Amino acid sequence: MSRAWALGVAMMVAGSPALAQDVVSEVEAEDFSSPRSGGVVFRLGGYKPRVDTEKGLTEGRTPYKDTFGDSSLLLVEVELQHFFYQGIGTAGVGVSAGYGEKYANAKLEEGGDAAEKTALKVIPLGLNAFYKFDYAAFEWGIPLVPYGKLGLIYTPWWVTKGDDTEVSQGRKGSGGKWGWGATAGVSFLLDVLQPRFARDFDSGLGVNHSYLFAEYTYADVDNFGGKGLVLSSRRWMFGLALDY
Repeated sequence: MSRAWALGVAMMVAGSPALAQDVVSEVEAEDFSSPRSGGVVFRLGGYKPRVDTEKGLTEGRTPYKDTFGDSSLLLVEVELQHFFYQGIGTAGVGVSAGYGEKYANAKLEEGGDAAEKTALKVIPLGLNAFYKFDYAAFEWGIPLVPYGKLGLIYTPWWVTKGDDTEVSQGRKGSGGKWGWGATAGVSFLLDVLQPRFARDFDSGLGVNHSYLFAEYTYADVDNFGGKGLVLSSRRWMFGLALDY
C-alpha cells in the first residue's frame, strides 16, 4: 500500500511541470543559501560643501562660489558593513571612505583667472550605525527596503594650486574636520527580477542579495560648530549594495 502511494505521488509530480519546477526551485534555494553576515556598498553623487556658510567670512564673501561656481564635487564612496542583528529587519555598523575633488582656474588678487588650476579635495571617512527594514522583502516579497543611518564623520581636506598645496597668509591649505551625519534611503531588491541568477550569484560568489538604492544625507562637518572651513553638506547619493 505504501509503495502504491509513493508511486502515485511520483506520477502526480511528473505530470505537473509547474509543481515539479516549484519543488526543484525550493530545493535549490535551500541548498545554496549561504549565511549572511555583512555587506559592501558602492555609492556616488554630488557633494557641495557649505564653505560659504563659514561664520568667520567677511560679509558678502563666497569663496567656494567665486571659485567653483554652483557646481558640486563628484564624490565616490565605499562602505563595509557588519550585521549584528537579523530578525525583523537588519541592524549593524558600517565604516566608509570616499574621495571627491573639484578643479577650477585659480583667482588672481585683482579678480581675474590665473593660468594655473586650483582644486579642493576631500576624503570623507565615516563610522555609522544603521537599520534596514528588509523583513517585508524576504518574507512578503515586497522589493522596497527603507533604511536609516546615523554616525560620525571625519573629513581630511586640502586645497592645491598648481601641483602644490596652497599656502595663504602663511597658513597651509589643508586640515581635517569632524562632524556627524544622518541618512535616509530606500533600496530596490534586484533578486526579484532574476531569482535564479540571484541564487547562482549566492552559490558562486556568496552574495546573498543585491540592491540599487537612493539616499539623502544631512551632514554637519564643522568641528561641531567650531571655527574654520565648513564641509557640511546636504546631498543625494545613488549606488549598488551587496549582502554577503
